[in-house]
Amino acid sequence: MAILIASDTRVLIQGATGKVGSFQTRIMRDYGTRIAAAVTPGKGGTRIHEVPVFDSVAEAVSEHEVDAAISFVPARFAKDAALEVINSGIGFLVLTAEGIPELDILTILRSAALQGTNVLGPDTPGLISPGKCKLGVHPQTMFLEGHVGIVSKSGSLSYEVGRVLTQNGMGQSTVVGIGGGPIWGLSQEAVLQKFEEDPETTVVVLLGEVGGRLEHDAAKYIRYHMKKPVIALIVGRTAPAGAQMGHAGAIIEGQEATASSKIKALENAGAVIARNSTEIPELMKEME
Repeated sequence: MAILIASDTRVLIQGATGKVGSFQTRIMRDYGTRIAAAVTPGKGGTRIHEVPVFDSVAEAVSEHEVDAAISFVPARFAKDAALEVINSGIGFLVLTAEGIPELDILTILRSAALQGTNVLGPDTPGLISPGKCKLGVHPQTMFLEGHVGIVSKSGSLSYEVGRVLTQNGMGQSTVVGIGGGPIWGLSQEAVLQKFEEDPETTVVVLLGEVGGRLEHDAAKYIRYHMKKPVIALIVGRTAPAGAQMGHAGAIIEGQEATASSKIKALENAGAVIARNSTEIPELMKEME
């Protein structure tokens, strides 16, 4: 059944008529994602890649059943677009925009919490359940249907690990990119909980990096709640204090933000530590 999305998930796309949105809409549709509707103010009544376009989310959900939404709306308009989704009762929103003002993000997440909407992102590549549904920009050729759950801060790292696993015949249940931070909707801990509850997922790969303390929270969940095996890879071992490793959330401030501290916490919690992506398949074979 995977997590968050499935083969029968009905999707609404915000910003589907823009350059990026149009390109990704076509790819997701061709992959088999069930795209029910698109929303671009002023473009209502048109179609994009055979998908009907509406002026507002409220209009779209009045005519189509929608389970999840993905937003390709630019950062300056992302808050208003997200609130449209949340207020329409859609239960899951993927927020791809980078550079959304922090106050806007906090407003989105507060409203989502009150309405019961799960938010993935911002600054996320999205997620893919191979063979079922793709909601984002993951390159589908790197993934294979199977039973390994992947949760990652870095989109590119999740692509690389997916490629390595696929080459070794180890398919994935769902691959989730939580985004670059420093403020997140769904955290690593929240995604781990969903994988723990998912009967299709048998082993989980956690991909982390320097900066913040999300991995420490994940380690605590692994220690006290996870029965499924977890393999963890933390990148940025040699990064100096104060360095930013590409993401807004990947700034080393304090001991807990270092790779060594996170690795120690995860190892003490029972996770198996990989030194690089190519080690992960070998570690999985040893678990069999």
